[in-house]
Amino acid sequence: MSAVELIFLGAYFAILVCLSFYGSHRYQMAWLYYRHKATPPVPPPEAATMPLPRVTIQLPLYNERYVVQRLVEHVCRIDYPRDRLEIQVLDDSTDDTQALARQVVDRFHAQGFDIVHLHRSDRTGFKAGALQAGMAVARGEFIAVFDADFLPPVDFLRRTVPFFADTGIGMVQARWDHINRDYSLLTHAQSILLDGHFMIEHTARNRSGRFFNFNGTAGIWRRRAILDAGGWEHDTLTEDLDLSYRAQLAGWRFVFLNDLLSPAEIPVEMNAFKTQQHRWAKGSIQVALKLLPRILRSDLPFAVRSEAFIHLTSNIAYVMMVIMALMMPLTLHVRVDHGWTQTLLLDLPFFLGATVSVCYFYMLSQRETGQTWQYRMRYLPLVLALGIGLALNNAKATLEALLRRESEFVRTPKLGVSKRGQSWASTGYRAARTLLPTFEVAMGLYYTHAIVYALTERLWLAVPFLCLFQVGFLYTGLMSLLQTPFLARRRATETTAEGAA
Repeated sequence: MSAVELIFLGAYFAILVCLSFYGSHRYQMAWLYYRHKATPPVPPPEAATMPLPRVTIQLPLYNERYVVQRLVEHVCRIDYPRDRLEIQVLDDSTDDTQALARQVVDRFHAQGFDIVHLHRSDRTGFKAGALQAGMAVARGEFIAVFDADFLPPVDFLRRTVPFFADTGIGMVQARWDHINRDYSLLTHAQSILLDGHFMIEHTARNRSGRFFNFNGTAGIWRRRAILDAGGWEHDTLTEDLDLSYRAQLAGWRFVFLNDLLSPAEIPVEMNAFKTQQHRWAKGSIQVALKLLPRILRSDLPFAVRSEAFIHLTSNIAYVMMVIMALMMPLTLHVRVDHGWTQTLLLDLPFFLGATVSVCYFYMLSQRETGQTWQYRMRYLPLVLALGIGLALNNAKATLEALLRRESEFVRTPKLGVSKRGQSWASTGYRAARTLLPTFEVAMGLYYTHAIVYALTERLWLAVPFLCLFQVGFLYTGLMSLLQTPFLARRRATETTAEGAA
């Protein structure tokens, strides 16, 4: 090989090794899950005699006209003594959500609920600012949080509050479920991604004594733990992850209940999904920059520190994935010139460390959540492709965080979509469009050319990998570009039909 080829392949191999490192971490998560699967957390014996404490439920809102009434109705069904329960609707809305929220709050207040509507005209701190402002006037010793698209289970407080009989417990998190899992291919893939995070990662981290995080909703905090950690801060886009690590660094312990399900709505629009992923990816790197030096210098066990490092920096893998995606088609020429035997070692780490580990990880999560074998296998290729298709979006978010580029908190639009076939074309909330989908489509076409070349040169083993990248980039890019024009036409059609009627 020439010197240029050696340098190119050396860089390519180094990137594959790094990606395989993060990919193979899923094997450890699966092993920890199996090791601790049979030891679920239980409330301490003192919980049986503990008097029920006062709880404040906070419902942060920003322009949630389609779901605000549903949210408040479900929260008011929670089984807990009314004289021990306070509900705060923290409304930063700038549209008719304000009026809708006031109406539903007034309705339940008239029925005897201790519920209040708190509106801020200044959105300083966004969600973190709203939660902090609400806590300043909250009367509860414990504070539960639910985002607007959640449907809290009736027994949420009865299941979570007893754990606080242990005075060292700072937060209890429920597992997310998905009310519109079956709506589309996109929601199916998202549900599998989220199931892996909650069922496997959260369970493994929590039960093995490693740090895990509050997910911003469907959890309940001890007020003292929030204050000890310094309160809600808004210098990152993931205020929940930030507070979680600060609280655990302060010595508080958390509990994850993987059998307590809190259903929620998954984004049905590609741009909304990508906006959510961008915020999570950028926020996690911001938290890493903020807290990792403190974590690594602490006297925490090595297992805790190393897991925190992998957890908080994992989105850097998307930057490496983009570089690898640009380089992979070029390696086809090396295979043609030098044969498969000399380049097999380039693909083996990626195949074993990344592809196989991802497949195993998500199949395990689906089995543990009760899905059938056919269900797991049917959507797995799309899950892999979607993870690849998000690479440009999440790499951009990661680089923005690393370069300290600030951006405001962009919430994920909630459209009230809960069942298959339900139309959302007439809804008014839309995620912003950018130029990024154009680059995603370009990457898809780049891989289309690579597939043609591979078929021409009979590089049969490369074709499945190339197809995953092609489908992933084309799916995310085309859905982002075409969904909005389609919905605009659909809305116009519906409006015309309504006028004719």
